[in-house]
Amino acid sequence: MSLFEKASRMKLRFDSSVGMINAEDLWDVPLGTLDEIAKSANRSLKRDEEESFVVRKPKSGPDQMFVLGFEIVKYVIKVRLDEAEAALHTKELQEKKQKIMALIAKKEDAAFETVGIEELRAMLEEL
Repeated sequence: MSLFEKASRMKLRFDSSVGMINAEDLWDVPLGTLDEIAKSANRSLKRDEEESFVVRKPKSGPDQMFVLGFEIVKYVIKVRLDEAEAALHTKELQEKKQKIMALIAKKEDAAFETVGIEELRAMLEEL
C-alpha cells in the first residue's frame, strides 16, 4: 500500500501555520510551511524515542501516524525540490538555446553582408 493510500485511509491531517491540512494539500503549501511541518514531525518522533531513566515503562516506539506523516512530508519536499531543480535546468537550457540561435542569426546576417550585390539580386529573384 502506498504512503498516500495509507494517509487517505487513516484520514491523516497535518498541523501547519495555515491550519489543519490533508496530504493532497501538501503539494500546494509553500516549501517553508512544509519545512516547518517536517521539523515539527521530526521533533515529535524524537520526543517519542526519548527514554526515561527514572520511570520504567515498556518501550512502545513512535506512533505510526507520526512516522507516516513524516515520511509523506519528506517525500513531497523531495519531489517539489526535484521539480524546481528540473524547471530551473529547463529554463537555463532554453536561455542557452536562444543565445545560440541569436548568434547563428547574427553570423548569417554577417555572411550576407559579404555577398556581392549581383549575388544578392540573384538570390532575391530566386525567391
